[in-house]
Amino acid sequence: MIEQHVDIDLVERDSLRGHEDVIPANLDERIKKLLDRGFYKPIIVDETTMVILDGHHKWTAAGVLELDKVPVVRIDYLGDASVVVDVWPGCGRDSVTKHEVIEMALSGEVFPPKTSRHSFGFELPEIQIPLDTLKT
Repeated sequence: MIEQHVDIDLVERDSLRGHEDVIPANLDERIKKLLDRGFYKPIIVDETTMVILDGHHKWTAAGVLELDKVPVVRIDYLGDASVVVDVWPGCGRDSVTKHEVIEMALSGEVFPPKTSRHSFGFELPEIQIPLDTLKT
């Protein structure tokens, strides 16, 4: 994997769009981790549409915790060939495309949990952002 610098921005939580539902037990665990550690990994989003590519549980947990802002890494989803989308085994689909991910989010509907599986050409940096700094 090529070492690549990524920028982290704080954005309004409500500006993001999900394309996939969450698993309640995983959401509960994510809420506990955020309360314990603060925000420790950013959410990855498409820079054009603000569709969440990775981090649906963190985003949903941020809503439950009434955070106004969330840390994100913006990427050129459709234009970056190092970003690959596939499906999770057993999700009921043979494939999913980047365009289908964007279309689903923009439609206001969502795929079932663990449908899309993204891989990225970079490592997500560890961060430490206290939750109280994400409330306005």
